[in-house]
Amino acid sequence: MPESGRTTTESPAGGIGDTAGPPVASARRAGLLVTLVLGGLTALPPLSMDMYLPALPEVTEALRSPAATVQLTLTACLAGMALGQLVVGPMSDKWGRRRPLLVGMIVYVLATAVCAFAPTAGLLVGFRLLQGLAGAAGIVIARAVVRDLYDGVEMARFFSTLMLISGAAPIVAPLIGGQILRITDWRGVFYVLTGVGLLLTLVVWRFLGETLPAERRHSGGVGEALRTMRGLLADRVFTGYMLAGSLAFAALFAYISASPFVVQEIYGASPQTFSLLFGLNSVGLVVVGQINGKLLVGRVSLDKALGWGLGIILLASVALLLLTTGVFGVPGLAPIAAGLFVLMSAMGLAMPNTNAQALMRTPHAAGSASALLGTSSFLIGAVASPLVGIAGETTAVPMAVVQVVCAIAAVGCFLLLCRPWRAAPSHEA
Repeated sequence: MPESGRTTTESPAGGIGDTAGPPVASARRAGLLVTLVLGGLTALPPLSMDMYLPALPEVTEALRSPAATVQLTLTACLAGMALGQLVVGPMSDKWGRRRPLLVGMIVYVLATAVCAFAPTAGLLVGFRLLQGLAGAAGIVIARAVVRDLYDGVEMARFFSTLMLISGAAPIVAPLIGGQILRITDWRGVFYVLTGVGLLLTLVVWRFLGETLPAERRHSGGVGEALRTMRGLLADRVFTGYMLAGSLAFAALFAYISASPFVVQEIYGASPQTFSLLFGLNSVGLVVVGQINGKLLVGRVSLDKALGWGLGIILLASVALLLLTTGVFGVPGLAPIAAGLFVLMSAMGLAMPNTNAQALMRTPHAAGSASALLGTSSFLIGAVASPLVGIAGETTAVPMAVVQVVCAIAAVGCFLLLCRPWRAAPSHEA
């Protein structure tokens, strides 16, 4: 529900804005428009990462660079997305959502265009870093806009709806990248991303109005932004939700990093079978996210739904650990795939509800809070991902161990820091 004294109106540009005054149009009336715009912003980073994956061998050959150097183009983009959120989030609390978002999108378009013409791997790494820094604006500001427009269960429902779009992006992105490579070279991937970024920039400029009124903005500089973030981290409950969500996300990162190797090399699946299983798991996440938003939110508390999600993730990761260590004998692909499907599907309960619960506590600094949520997820995920291959290429046990540790830590943060049994009833209404 919108916060008291705040209504969503049509902006002068014809989009959705947030002003004080008589209600001209509700956020629900413009729900489809807002969903499409914010969904596009949320989907752009995974598109930027995953459309490029099929082109890595070609880039290595075309730029005559070692594979390790070309891999840095992925690391640079991911690092940019993590660090950029820390910059853009506080900026959006000071100057509003619209201007930092438009600047970020313009820089993203320019950086992506330069990537398409990069003559060396070093230049490509540098501009992939800039692309990630600029693309972070879409991630962090999309969450902040949701906080501006919605509250309570409505916000949780909207996050679940966004998962329908952002969850589909990793499924279709490699397929799109593969089709692009059939008709052009690796530079064509960046041409397409440039066009997508330009189109999304025009849509944002035309249809997404300002959602943070001037009276609710922060006037300070870097010092105040740091104090705001320090204050957010000092909030035990906010930090609990942030860490619980980030650790659950790290379990998901472990799956994404290890699954191509585990499913294909250890359990003998073909690339086509792997693609099918990866797609099914992503569909499971999206479907459960929709069940959360359409059926559970408003009928059960957000903390209860979140607790179910974290509990299922923990059970699935323990089952995977037992399977991969041979407790039940030598497993085939089917039980491993089933465990991964359950684990990934449960993310549809954990991820939207951790975001909603954390942001409900921070209406005064939604941009900074969104930045901390995003950066924490990316950094913890980036630390967890390399650990899945620590024991070599003959066992899936490290993947399961990382997932179990992350799941236990997520449940621990939720119970010890959030203390859901003491949650205020008003946060669930």
